[in-house]
Amino acid sequence: MNAIIWPEGYIPGFCDNFASNEVIVAGLSTAEVWPLLNTPALWPTYYENVADIRFCHGKGPQLAQEVRFYFTTFGFPVEAQVTECVAPSTGEPARVAWHGWSGEGETRLDVHHAWLLEDLAGGRVRILTQETQNGHPAKALAKTTPNPMINGHQAWLDGLVAAALARKA
Repeated sequence: MNAIIWPEGYIPGFCDNFASNEVIVAGLSTAEVWPLLNTPALWPTYYENVADIRFCHGKGPQLAQEVRFYFTTFGFPVEAQVTECVAPSTGEPARVAWHGWSGEGETRLDVHHAWLLEDLAGGRVRILTQETQNGHPAKALAKTTPNPMINGHQAWLDGLVAAALARKA
């Protein structure tokens, strides 16, 4: 199986907080899941922890390399820039990742949120989402039980899968 590609400064284990969630689902493909993930305007239709999505500089509605966008999640207003965007292709995983930031000084939170979608044998899809975070808010999140990042990202995954399956019905 493939892995997330991490930029310097955001490698798990060397950051203030890390969350990893994964599902493997039969009956779906990366091509069926990708449009729901790569179109941020659709996120609120299956994930309740995101709002106020808008693109900068007239870009969108899909994510693309270097595109900047804005959204709110976990109570944070997030500005983000896409650092990786690879649509699904035969034999290769789909990837999308962004660097996001919120706040200044002691309240600054810097994140790298990455997604990997890959088709597996037997008509299955693997969806992996991982996020690393740096800053004082990340240190506080890392000590919170239950971990809101793990739970929130699982809700995002579950909603994404349900939405993709519903589109097939």
